Amino acid sequence: MGAECRVMGLFTDENRAATAITALAKTPWRLEQVHSPIPSHKLSDALQQKKSRVGYFTLVGGVIGFFSGFALAMFTATRWNLIVGGKPVIALVPFVIVGFEFTILFAIFGNVIGLLTQGGLPDYQGMKADYDPRCSGGHFGVLAACPETETEQLAAYFKEKGGIARVFRPAEKNALNDSGQEVI
Repeated sequence: MGAECRVMGLFTDENRAATAITALAKTPWRLEQVHSPIPSHKLSDALQQKKSRVGYFTLVGGVIGFFSGFALAMFTATRWNLIVGGKPVIALVPFVIVGFEFTILFAIFGNVIGLLTQGGLPDYQGMKADYDPRCSGGHFGVLAACPETETEQLAAYFKEKGGIARVFRPAEKNALNDSGQEVI
């Protein structure tokens, strides 16, 4: 088997990119990455991505924060009594305010922890070789891998779906012009 090439289909319309992703699952080619200039629910649905679990981290952080704030207010009130006009030492209404503030604080902490642990941050070093800068502007990029003998068929597939095809050859076979850009 020959070397593996990657072909990127560049689409100006997210519907066409989503259609290409869905149809690509029925072909022998392997979907590598999808690049989008904007967050897109259509692409997420086409990729069949699961719902994020970061919201659960935020919820747990908020609940822990509410009870922590309430407990801290109760603890300080019982340790340093400030009895004013016969009012109870532990009063609910003022403690709910402290609990609310701690809810916000701990929910933010939970959210950040969730983002760091569940985010799956991309490897930008590995992405440099197979990236087209147009994906940061107005194009949606669908990167697929295929054997070197099927490169033309995969490029034709992306053109048939309404995109522009760009071929990324293996590193040892890339030809560079005078300005250091790949010649395709």
